[in-house]
Amino acid sequence: MKLLATRIVLCTIFLVLALHVGLTTSEEVEDESEFNYDAGSERGPARWGEIRREWGMCSSGSMQSPIDLSSERVQVVAHLGRLKRCYKASNATLKNRGHDITLRWEGGAGSIYVNGTWYLLKQCHWHSPSEHAVNGRRFDLELHMVHESLNGKVAVVGIMYKLGRPDTFLSMMMKHIEDIADIHEAEKAVGIVNPKRIKIGSRKYYRYVGSLTVPPCTENVLWTIVQKVRTVAREQVKLLRKAVRDDSEFNARPLQPINIRSVQLFRPTYCESESGDP
Repeated sequence: MKLLATRIVLCTIFLVLALHVGLTTSEEVEDESEFNYDAGSERGPARWGEIRREWGMCSSGSMQSPIDLSSERVQVVAHLGRLKRCYKASNATLKNRGHDITLRWEGGAGSIYVNGTWYLLKQCHWHSPSEHAVNGRRFDLELHMVHESLNGKVAVVGIMYKLGRPDTFLSMMMKHIEDIADIHEAEKAVGIVNPKRIKIGSRKYYRYVGSLTVPPCTENVLWTIVQKVRTVAREQVKLLRKAVRDDSEFNARPLQPINIRSVQLFRPTYCESESGDP
């Protein structure tokens, strides 16, 4: 109880600071019309770094995302600890960015605590198929929850989905997504949205340092990929693609070289596993 109370106090202090100081944007390009996902196009992933000078990292970076979370490269560890989340309901706006649908929280929607730093939740968006792979397998959908610290560092939580039962959070958003379908840069205020409704889990996750998966492909992004693959309905995946009308069947960047990076998989000890998620 004492630890929980301390965490709540720290989270509250961070939110107050964030609301008064203000955070910079997460750097992802908002107008996605300048690039696409067609491998043979002059604006495709292999050419992103040539479209704009400030996007050069897309071609020259050595810590790019997404990657294949291959068992051969993953180091299992127990010291990372559970993913500490402190989310709360806040006003949010849906936007059709051209290649994806983004939900952006307007106020303090809470944060995650990683390696001694609080990262405030800014927005979430969806990619299909999943951008990350596990032992070469890509799943049907991936949700990115983008967070940012007071000094502009970015941390992303990724959740992968396979076809099955509908995702409850997406079910809440379906009508709103339909309302902005087919309209590039259309926005819709959707009222109070609680990010706690996104099923995450914190018992097992991958951790590595990578980049944004869209231009400008900024590096030193702290990635947390939840190991548990959740389910999403085929109709939900179809709507996310149909809504943007970008004439592409997918919006997932090709896998990038891991190079010499460390990829860790957090697995709690037996005692931690018995205690349940925070």
